[in-house]
Amino acid sequence: MPAISFLGWVHTILGVSALLIGFYSLAKYKFIKAKNLSGEIYLGFTLIVAISSLFIYHQGGFGPAHFMGVLAILAVMVGFVAEKKRIFGFFTPYVETLAYTSTFLFHVLPAITDGLRRLPPSDPFIDSFEDPLLLNFFLLFLTMYIVELGIQFILIFKNRKTALN
Repeated sequence: MPAISFLGWVHTILGVSALLIGFYSLAKYKFIKAKNLSGEIYLGFTLIVAISSLFIYHQGGFGPAHFMGVLAILAVMVGFVAEKKRIFGFFTPYVETLAYTSTFLFHVLPAITDGLRRLPPSDPFIDSFEDPLLLNFFLLFLTMYIVELGIQFILIFKNRKTALN
């Protein structure tokens, strides 16, 4: 693995910060929303991290992590439009929640991949994208994402009038 550039360090620090702030927002509010300070900071950091990911090319070109960055940008934009404009009618809170919660998945999959390929520096945990350890982490995070999204959708359904206002 190549050394981490200055942009890579900024990207990493903001990415970890975003995840911590996002976890706080989910724990406190059950949802990520731009109207909450923690949600606003999380979404802002997410955009910066996603955009900066498009300028980090240590693997030979546009790859899966870059694609996740593009998805994160699109998810923030869709979530923000859903939250502010309410254009999806009955489905607005579901679209908003799907978009904002998906940004977690788009953060954590490249983060765990890069972390396991870099750490420990002398003998990284994995050396390929097909490593069972990495694939098991992907499965774990995908399962956690689906469960969290299911819980949020149930909360929206049970509290249709107040869940995301």
